[in-house]
Amino acid sequence: MTIQYQITPVNLNSHLFEVSIHFTSEEDKTYTLSLPAWLPGSYMIRDFAKNIISLNANDKDNNNIVLDAIDKQTWQLTATNDKTSLHYQVFAFDLSVRTAYLDNQRGFFNGSSTFLAIEELKDQQCSLIINAPENIKNWRVASGLPRAKQTNKYDFGEYIAEDYAQLIDCPVAIGDFDSFEFEVEGVTHHMVFTSKHYGDRDRMSRDISKLCQHHINLFGEAPFKEYWFITHLLAEGFGGLEHKNSTILQAGRFDLPNPNKPDELSDQYKTFLSLCSHEYFHAWNICRIKPKAFIPYQLDQESYTEQLWAYEGITSYYDDFSLYRSGVISFDDYLAILSKTVTRVYRGKGELKQSVTQSSFFTWTKFYQQGPDAVNNIVSYYTKGSLIALWLDLTIREKSSGQYSLDNLMKELWIHFGRPSIGTQQEDFINIANILCGEDISDDFYTLLNTAARVDLSLLLKNVGVTFNPSKFKEFNKLDTIETTDYTPFIGAHYKTLPIGLKITQVVENSPAANTGLAVNDVLIAVDNMQATESSLQKLANSLPENSNVPCHYLRDDQLLINTLEFIDSPLTAMTLKEIDESLSQKWQKIIE
Repeated sequence: MTIQYQITPVNLNSHLFEVSIHFTSEEDKTYTLSLPAWLPGSYMIRDFAKNIISLNANDKDNNNIVLDAIDKQTWQLTATNDKTSLHYQVFAFDLSVRTAYLDNQRGFFNGSSTFLAIEELKDQQCSLIINAPENIKNWRVASGLPRAKQTNKYDFGEYIAEDYAQLIDCPVAIGDFDSFEFEVEGVTHHMVFTSKHYGDRDRMSRDISKLCQHHINLFGEAPFKEYWFITHLLAEGFGGLEHKNSTILQAGRFDLPNPNKPDELSDQYKTFLSLCSHEYFHAWNICRIKPKAFIPYQLDQESYTEQLWAYEGITSYYDDFSLYRSGVISFDDYLAILSKTVTRVYRGKGELKQSVTQSSFFTWTKFYQQGPDAVNNIVSYYTKGSLIALWLDLTIREKSSGQYSLDNLMKELWIHFGRPSIGTQQEDFINIANILCGEDISDDFYTLLNTAARVDLSLLLKNVGVTFNPSKFKEFNKLDTIETTDYTPFIGAHYKTLPIGLKITQVVENSPAANTGLAVNDVLIAVDNMQATESSLQKLANSLPENSNVPCHYLRDDQLLINTLEFIDSPLTAMTLKEIDESLSQKWQKIIE
């Protein structure tokens, strides 16, 4: 028995999808309908049901069936005969990687925000008919959903999911998009860009295929028959969400490689490649290897785990490291990226107040709904987790005399937990690490996970020929570091540029910005009676003597406030990593089969 779903873009300018569901029912049986409150990979209650409009039900004789609302995302009905149909609309105006969007340029939906589940029938096969909008030419479909026999790739028509879980795990993009394909290990990979771009397609195929090859080699197999990279391009953007055989990405339109500059490797393109690498690695590490608390997912409420440091942190370690290992960037480039990651962790006091297990557990509120105090009071399980992954990789390599590495730990997790769909617990990572190390490192490992303290990487890196030195911030608003004894001005605030002024986005506690009274969302208008722009503020700071105190004008809501801002020498809370012994660094760079 197959549940039949159908979705149609019915009003592009009003951003409305029309959805219908038809299923075989038992007369007088009560069925429960529900929509997830969150989706895997994005740990925040989203309340997708708020976008459902005009939900109604009827039987095969077109008689209305009463729907009883149970809570904000759940309804019940009692079938009156053997056929029941549901009809509703979805307001789609969130061009993120999470929900649904529709206008006259493109459409997109995650099933988790779009398709109601019939709880009693969630294990049954689902058929999805995707209809084209009326009077629109050249639109196509991109999705990892399996196609019915009569539906060709990129066509509107029928798609098949083995159950509701697969239906909502395969997002769909529709529109007049650009697409191209490449193969890795016999698996076709699709690159889809949902709006206009100027990127070098051949170069992206070469670079991204190297990353995919690296990840497949690491785990030993590709657990999918095809893979889809679907990217929303905006004026500016960054983000990604993993699925079992696809990912939804968000990037800036000009983050892609410039075909007129074939030798250029911009920071923006490196970031895009790292994003592709990160989400692709997730096809193994969280989509299949996952915490016990996520098997099965309970999408109606929060699911708590202390293990996100491993699933996001280890993935974050490999996303950049694989750029080097696959030959896309140099080792020096990789160390520069890693320096920024370490600096991002060290610059605030959050890692000294929250452990990565606490960060993982409280992701639902403290990480995904970060307050203005985030830099000072919480730590990211992405970045701090990636430093723990680095510690673990170097520790395993050292204690096994180069016989094993973190690669082997990931392979073991794949074989014993990913393939058989057995959820992990914290001790599983530690037990495997102990076996690979040939000794018990449990105490050190547990300390790193459960205490709010810095990861000591200096000796481990020294043993592989890399220095790990406290440094200064090169510029106010960036993570670039510099090893110098020269005066380097610092105020302890980050900001984004507005048409007039600089909007404060972070203020480090006990910094000059904090002492001045600057707070997140204030708009810095002038410093030393000079208009504040990102360029002018840095130039002014570079021109003033150390410990200069100058007037500072800023807006808080609609009030103009005036105070004094001091420029001090940068604290040594940034870190710089540099290779000093290539023969030693090969111990780290070596890929162990």
